[in-house]
Amino acid sequence: MGESPLSRLISYTSDFRGSIYLASTFSILNKLFDLAPPVLIGAAVDIVVRREESVFGKFGIKDLTTQLVILALITFVIWFSESLFEYLFKLKWRNLAQNVEHKLRMDVYRHIQNLEMEFFEDEQSGRLMAILNDDVNQLERFLDIGANDLLQVGTTIIVILMTFLALSPVVGLIAIVPMPFIIIGSIRFQRLLEPRYADVREKVGVLNGRLANNLTGISTIKSYTAEEYEASRIEESSKEYMQANRSAILLSSAFSPLIRMVIVAGFIGMLIVGGSLTLNGSLEIAAYSVIVFLIQRLLWPLTRLGETFDQYQRAMASTTRALNLLDKSPKIVSGTKRISPESVEGRIDFENVCFSYKSRPDVLTKFSVSIHSGDTVAFVGATGAGKSTIVKLLLRFYDPQEGSVKLDGIDLKELNLTDLRRSIALVSQDTFILDGTVKDNILYGNHEASDEEIVNAAKIAEVHDFITTLPQKYDTLVGERGQKLSGGQRQRLSIARAILKNPPIMVFDEATSSVDNETEAAIQRSLERVTQEHTTIIIAHRLSTIRNADQIFVLDKGKIVERGKHEELLANDGIYSTLWRVQTGERLISE
Repeated sequence: MGESPLSRLISYTSDFRGSIYLASTFSILNKLFDLAPPVLIGAAVDIVVRREESVFGKFGIKDLTTQLVILALITFVIWFSESLFEYLFKLKWRNLAQNVEHKLRMDVYRHIQNLEMEFFEDEQSGRLMAILNDDVNQLERFLDIGANDLLQVGTTIIVILMTFLALSPVVGLIAIVPMPFIIIGSIRFQRLLEPRYADVREKVGVLNGRLANNLTGISTIKSYTAEEYEASRIEESSKEYMQANRSAILLSSAFSPLIRMVIVAGFIGMLIVGGSLTLNGSLEIAAYSVIVFLIQRLLWPLTRLGETFDQYQRAMASTTRALNLLDKSPKIVSGTKRISPESVEGRIDFENVCFSYKSRPDVLTKFSVSIHSGDTVAFVGATGAGKSTIVKLLLRFYDPQEGSVKLDGIDLKELNLTDLRRSIALVSQDTFILDGTVKDNILYGNHEASDEEIVNAAKIAEVHDFITTLPQKYDTLVGERGQKLSGGQRQRLSIARAILKNPPIMVFDEATSSVDNETEAAIQRSLERVTQEHTTIIIAHRLSTIRNADQIFVLDKGKIVERGKHEELLANDGIYSTLWRVQTGERLISE
């Protein structure tokens, strides 16, 4: 059987152990002072009933006024102390909750970033968002409120039972009788609630996934007038989430009423037995007053125990999901050999590489190719031929099942992963645009770059003139995912970003696949300037962008079937020649 969620949480929060101990101490002290007023009431009754023979009288204080003044001073100290420790425990628990929430969110996020791309193929982004937001927030709410409640309930039970036993062992025993039922019932409810709240967290992950997906693709939904269809899918997920919650609520709602009935049985027993003992003189009136008031202090926290355990189970279900992600080991592990981009020559070798995606046929089979330092090479072929897979293997998004990929003669698995990727700039057809300014997006390539370097990169990417027409120029906000920009403008920003990074290896993966002819021409001019100083790999459908490549490789079903320069491949009258004639209109596709 695996480690319990609470044990895992305690292990995870070991760095905060000092703060936890301090916060717990403040909670216990606050509760001790909070339980003192019934004793003060008993002391006041004792003064009025027994006068000079009261508890103060036994310490030699016979004057009744003096006794009341001393009692008033003690009352002030107790109430002040209770207020002080309430402030301190709230301050400590809330800050602790915020710190743990921040640490867990960042640890999970950083860990997710280091996982291989295959992980993201199997995971819904909405589920990950639910863990990073909802689940982490559930833990924060428990540490903010629930942990203190559990400590104070435990302190209340121990202090009151000890007081009852001290005042009257018979009454104390009556108070103890319901406790085993309460404890056993609480543990039983915990076990029943645990799988239900785990199901709730899974359902909310699915719901968040669909919501995130739909908001991202809202333009497609509108264009296909699929609003009602998508609303029905969201409604289905929302109902499943609601039903999972109802299942948990049905059980958790029964906890407090059942506990209350057990408590009231003990309360009635203490009233009757305690009252009888007081009437026959076996128990002091002041002691009986303390018992009556203390039982009220015990009743209320115990009736809220169900709500506290409910919060606890929600937090444990959320903690399990978050820590399960942290426990997931990355399959792509960084090597130990360090390199600097300045030292990289840019020679790339694929040696007998075999690769397939999970549960899919082979994409590359015994694939071998050498790219010389400073060369510009292009890979072309039909969709699914393996072109983009070459890029993913070069960046170590995946590792080949067989064979090796080498940079300057060193197997990529031996290289530090960060150093490897710093040596490569990727311009993809799926351009990632920050929700920030134009400048922010170009700076993504090199956060230390000067304004002059930013402008120079924009000029090479032929996007500077457009930027100068914007209201705030380089400080203009581009909107979420760059919605305020056209596809071509986003692509040119991406190229400027890569130019600013200035690595030894540049990779353009279908960079002109979704732009107009004018933008394609601009990108082509940019490529001609960029490729002069870098090893450049171009994945292309539009063959016009690769006419000047030093070497063109034609892929078919994961194998290189043709290679050579543009003119050589045209003369071969093979696949490349056919593709060229189709794109230039020299030959119809149907022919």
